[in-house]
Amino acid sequence: MSAANILIIEDDADIREGVRILLESEDYSVQEAERGRTGLALLTPETDLVILDVMMPGMSGLKTCEEIRKTSNVPVLFLTAKSQESDKLIGLMAGGDDYLAKPFSYSELLGRVKALIRRYQTYRGKEEVSPSEGTSSCIESGGIRINENYNEVSADGRELALSDIDYNILLLLMKNPHRIFSAQNIFEEIWNEPFFYTSTGTVMVHIRNLRVKIEKDPQNPAHIKTVWGKGYRFE
Repeated sequence: MSAANILIIEDDADIREGVRILLESEDYSVQEAERGRTGLALLTPETDLVILDVMMPGMSGLKTCEEIRKTSNVPVLFLTAKSQESDKLIGLMAGGDDYLAKPFSYSELLGRVKALIRRYQTYRGKEEVSPSEGTSSCIESGGIRINENYNEVSADGRELALSDIDYNILLLLMKNPHRIFSAQNIFEEIWNEPFFYTSTGTVMVHIRNLRVKIEKDPQNPAHIKTVWGKGYRFE
């Protein structure tokens, strides 16, 4: 697997420097920006992770993330001084993949970075599968189609841009149609981390994002159903 490219967008020079030194010690390639617009100009298809401060002068981190999502599914790790669950959900709804409250330990940051990059490089197929290698592996139901060889998703023939977490949640549900997955089931399967009650909101936000993208009427979903008090299932 290729070395990862990380973009840090953070207005605090001390935090930027500390994070850069840590990541470079792990052989990551790092670019830095102190403003949202400057960071957007540095974003390329080769970027594997964006570490993004929420509170920045000018374009906020939330707005920067929304702009990133218009062109890229690169994972975004938010850094913020706020630690309430509502703040975390706002970040996820803006398109973020994970959230780390300041002050944070470098070991915790490094753990989040490695997990996000590992999922993204697997999802994006950094080591490409050529058309001649093996057979096509596709799942299709109700107009939703996943090509696992290329990690491509379409709805009624329209190609969809999903984050790696949203893709893996959809893949899990479609591989197990009609099976009910609780928020805890989904979180432990996709994040591969211990579940806490506050993680329920994180799963709910990603389910909401999926419905917006795959359902004709997200308020009355035909595919990802909520089984009240139990969880979610794909039909």
